[in-house]
Amino acid sequence: MTRAGKAAFSLQWQMLAGFLAGLVLGLIVHASARDAAWVDHVTTYVTGPIGQIFLRLLFMLVIPLLVSALIVGIAEMGEMRALRRVGLKTLLYTLLVSSIAVAISLAVVNLLRPGAGVDPVQAQAMLDNAGAGAHAILARGGETPQGMNALIAMVPDNIIRAMADNDILAVMVFALFFGIGLVLVRTDHTRRLLSAMEGLFEVTMRLMGLVIRLAPVAIACFMFNLAAQFGWELLERLSAYVGVVVLALALQMIGVYSLLLALIARRSPLAFFAAAQEAMVMAFATASSNATLPTAIRVAEEKLHLPRRIARFVLTIGATANQNGTAMFEGITVLFLAQFFGIELDWAQQLMVMLVCILGGVGTAGVPAGSLPVVAMILGMVGVPPEGIGLVLGVDRLLDMCRTTLNVTGDLVAATVIASGEPPESVSAPPSPPPPTR
Repeated sequence: MTRAGKAAFSLQWQMLAGFLAGLVLGLIVHASARDAAWVDHVTTYVTGPIGQIFLRLLFMLVIPLLVSALIVGIAEMGEMRALRRVGLKTLLYTLLVSSIAVAISLAVVNLLRPGAGVDPVQAQAMLDNAGAGAHAILARGGETPQGMNALIAMVPDNIIRAMADNDILAVMVFALFFGIGLVLVRTDHTRRLLSAMEGLFEVTMRLMGLVIRLAPVAIACFMFNLAAQFGWELLERLSAYVGVVVLALALQMIGVYSLLLALIARRSPLAFFAAAQEAMVMAFATASSNATLPTAIRVAEEKLHLPRRIARFVLTIGATANQNGTAMFEGITVLFLAQFFGIELDWAQQLMVMLVCILGGVGTAGVPAGSLPVVAMILGMVGVPPEGIGLVLGVDRLLDMCRTTLNVTGDLVAATVIASGEPPESVSAPPSPPPPTR
């Protein structure tokens, strides 16, 4: 094993150790001193800030990474024909796999009906306790553009302001247009500009690598806070709901993705998941597709050996657009709350809910709890009290970690499947040698 391989292997085991250490310590504290004042001080002034600083360091670098990776990935396509081919394949793949995710979600939530098994007394108590959090989520949802305004907002009128507002979708649209411009204009100046973008990408990836070395400590802090505050009691109260969400995500991960890898990409699913485990652990720990993007790009290029132009294009697009886990979570949550409040939705309404979840997932921020405003919006659409989102706030962090893992893994699967269909000369795209002189 190479030195780089040992370092990466060591890092992912360090993250796993941090995860287990934080979880065990948190459960011990919850069982022995849950109401002690020092626990609140530790989570407020020590473990909480450490985790937040880690995430903020990653988010600080996400915009330059996303912009440079997408621009370089598009520019390296070499011609519009290759860009159209890869872009169309990415779109068709996303629609197909998202449709499968919708079918799985509808089948599981209607078969198991998790909303029928919640104790109304306990649920009302949890709803009262989470009232402030639910109202904050509803306020965020009210600020989010909807309908035609959301479509218009995808095109930024000021790219600097879009970056400052962390409007990832608008920044991606700008990067797409800029990359297309570099494909269309081939001069010495644009080649230098492309070289500068490549330099920006390399510097950002290097800085991300330095930040990720802090991941084991940050992960331990995340898990300590979660376990110390909630323990297993909240999971027991909402076990049916949590179980249904995790089951649906597992079916998509183990079943659908394995079939796509084996039948289309002609790769061993076991070998793929073994190579992708570092990105999966990072996604689970941070609950953020954006924060995991640098790790996913490195895994795609170094572990899965995918062409970098395919990997960078698909992964940067997928971090916002290809979110199967988010769509499944949002749909199941809406149907679960509808069942709990005794509101029966027919199949047409359920399909409408899942379609909105797919479309809403495209613009969902790739940050922890980024999908909750979308859930609140959909609840209001189907006549379910939006305040019901307070029921799931306590377990959302765990489910956010699970669905983000599926999102990131799905992006890597998409890149693998799409790269497998590219002709060898398009994948490598070596520069053409000059004709021999006579």
